[in-house]
Amino acid sequence: MKQYIIFPVLAIMLFSACGKRKEQTEENKKFVLSDTMIKMIALDTVRDCNVADEISLSGEVSFNENSVVKIFPRSSGQVIESRVSLGDKVHKGQVLAIIKSADIAGNYSDLSSASADLAIAKRQLDNSASLYKSGISSERDYTEAKQNYQKALSAKGKVQSILTINGGGRSSAGGTYELASPIDGYIVEKKITAGSFIRSDMGDNLFTISDLRNVWIYANVYEADIPKVKEGYNARVIPMSYPDKSFSGKIDKISQVLDPQSKAMRVRVTLDNSQMLLKPDMFARVVVSNQEGARSICIPTSALISQDGKNYVVIYNSKDSMKVAEVAILKTVNERTYVDGGVSAGQAVITKNQLLVFSQLIAQ
Repeated sequence: MKQYIIFPVLAIMLFSACGKRKEQTEENKKFVLSDTMIKMIALDTVRDCNVADEISLSGEVSFNENSVVKIFPRSSGQVIESRVSLGDKVHKGQVLAIIKSADIAGNYSDLSSASADLAIAKRQLDNSASLYKSGISSERDYTEAKQNYQKALSAKGKVQSILTINGGGRSSAGGTYELASPIDGYIVEKKITAGSFIRSDMGDNLFTISDLRNVWIYANVYEADIPKVKEGYNARVIPMSYPDKSFSGKIDKISQVLDPQSKAMRVRVTLDNSQMLLKPDMFARVVVSNQEGARSICIPTSALISQDGKNYVVIYNSKDSMKVAEVAILKTVNERTYVDGGVSAGQAVITKNQLLVFSQLIAQ
């Protein structure tokens, strides 16, 4: 009779012992980050963000037209010498070109005649003054000689002014004049060569000089994207010459008309160019972004793990409390990814070496 009582008790004790061993095994399987691995990971916070919109445009670097000087010819003639090339750095007062002009030669001839007339008028005035003081000549003759001298003086002054304007103070009696740079900068436009003729009716500039300390970036916006671009929006400019560099600015001007050929609207971004990396006519990609849309949960893009067509993140509570959460990606803009479900604002996610933790967690 006692044997029948002992067997059920032993069975219960064995079952209880097996249960404890199973619980201990499950606890042993629980993944815990070691001190070494904690130093290998990085954390970031899930946030509630404004959904940023982004559009990529094709652009081109241009010089800032508000900080350039255009050099025009002072008079007609032929270019004898051109001393600079496109892209050269020039200093204030540096000679850019020497031009031989018949107009300048004619002005010097007029100056010589005016000087001779002035000398004659001066002698006549001196003689009239002497005769008038001696009582030989009348006051009328003296006044007339004085007026003639003033006329000759004015005529010479007029010719000298014309020479100063046409020759810029850098002309010679041989009929040549020099074009000099009024500022320090770079030659960004050159339209003459040695031997070129300059007509009197030519209204175009010969050189354009810019300091290039800041430049304009023009980008084309096609009709479908016009509502996505406004003044004040942030813009990142990535030159084709430096694909690993990004320059930040804002859209400061939008054209109100479309180009009749391309049917695109031009927008302008002003950038600091103190490092002189951006050159006029360089091509660039202009990425315009704004944050005027709806709000959504956003996570660092670096926290994402993609596997079997799904996306996951590792939520971190403590070194022994982590879990894998599946997220649905709404859109990715730069370093932020906007998601739906799986996480909530304020939670911490692993952004570095998260794949190692993910593998351990799903293996449990």
